[in-house]
Amino acid sequence: MPGRPPVDPADALALLMSPAGRVDPYPTYERLRAHGPVVQAGPVFYVVTGYAEADAILRDARFGVMDDALRDQFMPGWRESPAVLSISRSMLRTNPPDHSRMRRLAAGAFTPRRIAAMRGVVEAQADALIDAMLAAGRGGAPVDFMAAFAYPLPVGVICALLGVPAADRPLFRRWATDLTGVLEPEITPDELAVADRGAAELRAYFSELVAARRRVPADDLTTALVQAHDADGERLSGDELLANLIVLLVAGFETTTNLLGNGLVALLGHPAAAAALREHPEFAPGHVDELLRYDSPVQLTSRMSTAPSRHGGVDLPPESWIIVMLGAANRDPGRFPEPARFDPWRPQVHPLSFGAGPHYCLGAALARLEAQVAFPLLLRRLPELALAGRPERRVRLTLRGFATLPVAPGREAVPVTVAGPPPGAAGPTP
Repeated sequence: MPGRPPVDPADALALLMSPAGRVDPYPTYERLRAHGPVVQAGPVFYVVTGYAEADAILRDARFGVMDDALRDQFMPGWRESPAVLSISRSMLRTNPPDHSRMRRLAAGAFTPRRIAAMRGVVEAQADALIDAMLAAGRGGAPVDFMAAFAYPLPVGVICALLGVPAADRPLFRRWATDLTGVLEPEITPDELAVADRGAAELRAYFSELVAARRRVPADDLTTALVQAHDADGERLSGDELLANLIVLLVAGFETTTNLLGNGLVALLGHPAAAAALREHPEFAPGHVDELLRYDSPVQLTSRMSTAPSRHGGVDLPPESWIIVMLGAANRDPGRFPEPARFDPWRPQVHPLSFGAGPHYCLGAALARLEAQVAFPLLLRRLPELALAGRPERRVRLTLRGFATLPVAPGREAVPVTVAGPPPGAAGPTP
């Protein structure tokens, strides 16, 4: 608060790791920001809250993700953990040239042309889920938006890309929730055991799917990666094959699920912005970028420095551990005036929610497409959509979202032809 001395960075971080701090991290980000855009919080531990500094570090070749040598130093015995092993052998937690090699093998499924071609599939799936929400909400019964829409839409899309049978899709929500605990900056032994259980289930599932694709190839990403492995194990090892299938699945829906839940709550709390999007779905790109900025589904990522550098007026020595607070950077007042205000008309938002640089999220365009389709469709078909109870946040910091989000769908709108924007109207800048 103004006039009060800033809280010590270590104390602020301790608060951020607490259950209350994880559920609402934004006040704590401001306590950290009071010390500057880059803050030293330990002997080799730094926290970044500034937008320009976060963007620069994520693009700086002197910073990478934690490699095996550093894991050996900071996490003895990590190879015995199925969760840590699964994440560490994927493109998510590897550096060039391994990262570049693996990313190229999967990138063909996420080209702009392929993403654009999926719009019809996303629209059809979203329409069907809204039909089911209307049926479940007849008579005023509340519907859990997370279970009824925010999870099944993106999981259906990524599973179609991977070639996962529709009947198996309900399995992944719990497994992924368990596994992603390992992405938190702090994890207890009990939480690690839960993450290991989820990883073991996912590895077993994808081992069977890989075997099935070897027997009967299909036109899907799993077959493409299996064939890359079988043709040349140097291009993709067996551990890398399973790890990347797991990460592609989990990352393919976790971020979008949280974006849909966080975004719906923001829109319902800002009826003028929701009305504009309902009437003019072509404004969706700007609305979605502001939703990503305002309440990011991914709040942080980490990097290790490999050479000396200076960012935000702070010297960062080699082997420093850097926590890049994406959610804080997205609310940097030096980059976004009145950052706590939801404003879909902001120009040139460019949120850091999907990262930046070499590890920029491979599926970012797909996640944006799903949200750009989903929100206008929900608002048009369900004009009375409203909260029907208190939403429950997941007690997570890295992946920010809701565990449950009760809504009342209300009555469906009478179908109308959506007109274009009135002369002179200006939408948000994509």
